[in-house]
Amino acid sequence: MTTTQATAVITLHPKATKNTERRHPWLFSGAVRSVDGKPADGDIVRIHLHDGQPVGLGYFNNQSNIRVRVLTWDINETIDDGWWANRLQASIARRTPLPNAARLVNAENDYLPGLIVDKYDGWLVLQSLSMGIETRKTMLAGLLAELLDVRGMYERSDIEIRSKEGLPADTMGVLWGEAPPETITIEENGHQLLVDVYTGHKTGFYLDQRENRLQLREWLKLLPASDEMTVLNTFSFTGGFTVAALAGGVKRAISIDSSAEAIDLARANVEMNGFAVNEEDFIQANVFDVLRDYRDEGQQFDLIILDPPKFARHAKQVQSASRGYKDINWLAFRLLKPGGYLWTFSCSNAVDMDLFQKIVFGAIIDAEREGQIVGRLQAASDHPVALTFPEGAYLKGLVCRVV
Repeated sequence: MTTTQATAVITLHPKATKNTERRHPWLFSGAVRSVDGKPADGDIVRIHLHDGQPVGLGYFNNQSNIRVRVLTWDINETIDDGWWANRLQASIARRTPLPNAARLVNAENDYLPGLIVDKYDGWLVLQSLSMGIETRKTMLAGLLAELLDVRGMYERSDIEIRSKEGLPADTMGVLWGEAPPETITIEENGHQLLVDVYTGHKTGFYLDQRENRLQLREWLKLLPASDEMTVLNTFSFTGGFTVAALAGGVKRAISIDSSAEAIDLARANVEMNGFAVNEEDFIQANVFDVLRDYRDEGQQFDLIILDPPKFARHAKQVQSASRGYKDINWLAFRLLKPGGYLWTFSCSNAVDMDLFQKIVFGAIIDAEREGQIVGRLQAASDHPVALTFPEGAYLKGLVCRVV
């Protein structure tokens, strides 16, 4: 068993006391008054208040503005392999019974800062988002292999935020066991869906939308049956919402995405679940361009889903992101029939629900329509949000009805 002793002491400024009282897992560089010792990036350090009182343990990274990511607020804990195994086991246990496809570790929200673990049938996909995890990922893969019956583990640490940790943003490869197949077939809400863990978004799939897809399917079943009802699924990726809409009784669901590979998988997912494949309903193009063409043509739809990629990766991009969100929602409101519905999402951490609702409000005003909010949506329950880490509530959605 490997025991990691704290190699240094991080002493905080007096003004940083509020952060420790709130038990936020991030301590920024400005909160650090001094470093006693010479910790390497990724090393465990002891965290002391300005008066010398020890308050916790975390891992250090001099290359990151997040200077320390807190692992525990119990100064008496020993950070060894057993500690990591217990944290992993507790996170997995919170997902019991274990779905066929699910997020098993949600980083800071599961008290394992910087670690993402997603399960796709018999394979795990890991993301290492911090130096502390990067130096331990091989050990963590071994522990996960002991805890779970899986065939292999693949790393998808190809994410820009790693550059802020002094890490390459393109780390990919097999960590343990067998390499995944080109596509993995998962089961979600009674449907089969293909996942490409090599090139798909995130770790291969939008697991966070699982419960929202189920809600859409069941919600559509409650609407009056109509052979004319058409759903427009924009930024459709591999068609999860498309399959859900068709399973809900919709006769036509159009998928639009800029990725040809995603559209190919969306088409395959529709066919695999027994629905008719209409080639004209799978459109590989820029969503904004297609929506503007629909507007100019006077087309209208019964229900539109907007699930765009992250427009704001940090606070400095909020203003430009807000314009993008307003534009896309304005177009959607113009394209909805009277009585139609908009399922609109934002996955930008820096855009909170209050701001997002204001953006959607501005969009419907500019579209000269009237509307109501009839539902609020969030990430699936296997993407918990720690109360001490509000940044974890990245996915938010509104169901709006045009009246």
